[in-house]
Amino acid sequence: MTPAGNATRHVSGHGTSLIVAECFGDVEPTFQGEGPSLGVPALFIRLSRCNLTCSWCDTKYTWDWTVYDPTREAHRRDVGELADWACRTDVGLVVVTGGEPLLQQRALIPLVRRLLAAGKRVEVETNGTIAPQNELLVDGVVFNVSPKLATSGVDAAKRIVPAVLNTFSASGRAVFKVVARTPDELEEVDELVSRFALSPVYVMPEGATADDLVRTTRVLAPATTRTAPRSP
Repeated sequence: MTPAGNATRHVSGHGTSLIVAECFGDVEPTFQGEGPSLGVPALFIRLSRCNLTCSWCDTKYTWDWTVYDPTREAHRRDVGELADWACRTDVGLVVVTGGEPLLQQRALIPLVRRLLAAGKRVEVETNGTIAPQNELLVDGVVFNVSPKLATSGVDAAKRIVPAVLNTFSASGRAVFKVVARTPDELEEVDELVSRFALSPVYVMPEGATADDLVRTTRVLAPATTRTAPRSP
């Protein structure tokens, strides 16, 4: 197995295929669980590989090869096959998540084009450390950008890339989601919002189970309510 520190190696620039961890939402209905499309029925294409190693990550099977076997957890799939899979249903929203999808954006571009041509909407979930190519900054595509806080255990220089966050902020095609556990972390969120003019921003409670999410939500809710901007 490849060590977790080398999780981004061998991410090929193939233009017609993607390294995929899983696809779901076609047989058993599922919903987008975050951002502005919260609660909307969605299909999910989860890509493999990530350039970060967040301690609380709930999809370590996409990158942590000290624990998981990449030959079992990831498979190369043709872009046309993935587009056909998504287009066989009447679900209008396709969420491309990971891992870090923009590691494979050369092949992501033709997939997105196929999905948009079929009338789908696309949301790309990214950690905000890799700039999107112009071909992805188009109508019908929204980026759910999730900058990582210090509690992720990742060095600041790796998890916060100013030029990339500025690109997303200025694009008009991004929303921002920050995972937090305690009210103290919201100060770090405020710093990111001010530094990079992030808007809109969603705070997502961290938790691996429904009970964890409820507990964290109850801890964070009073603080987010106090700091939420007033409507004009």
